[in-house]
Amino acid sequence: MKELDFHMHVLVKQEDELTAEELQLVDEARRATYRSYAPYSHFSVGAAVELADRTIVSGSNQENAAYPSGLCAERTAVFYANSRYPDQPIRRLCIAARDTEGKFLQRPISPCGACRQVLLEAEQRAKNAIEVLLYGTDGVYIIRSIKDLLPLSFDKSFL
Repeated sequence: MKELDFHMHVLVKQEDELTAEELQLVDEARRATYRSYAPYSHFSVGAAVELADRTIVSGSNQENAAYPSGLCAERTAVFYANSRYPDQPIRRLCIAARDTEGKFLQRPISPCGACRQVLLEAEQRAKNAIEVLLYGTDGVYIIRSIKDLLPLSFDKSFL
């Protein structure tokens, strides 16, 4: 018998410890929460991606009465970035969320499973790690790569 053990490295920074670039990305993700269309859950999520050329693209969750028809903020931002700037790989992604009372979450949220899969594909497509910043008022989690969020992942190598 063999046992596999997976570890994930997460750096936690307070807002005043962020670099200027990190803070700019966090600010864009927070701003994007205000463009969310969340009339059903009242849970507003914003995402911002920084491309290799330092362009920042943001997206927000978009709900629909037919729930599966909505789209998460992460995928909105990534799909827009890929369609608008196809030759610019994503360097970094930040996610921020506000609760049903409109307050930013204390504890960061992480991407759902579908978003993790899309982000993994973006990382593989770019042939470089995408750093992930997860914003919370109590601290920002910084993760080196999407692969850290999706161990034992499924990718094109299985096809």
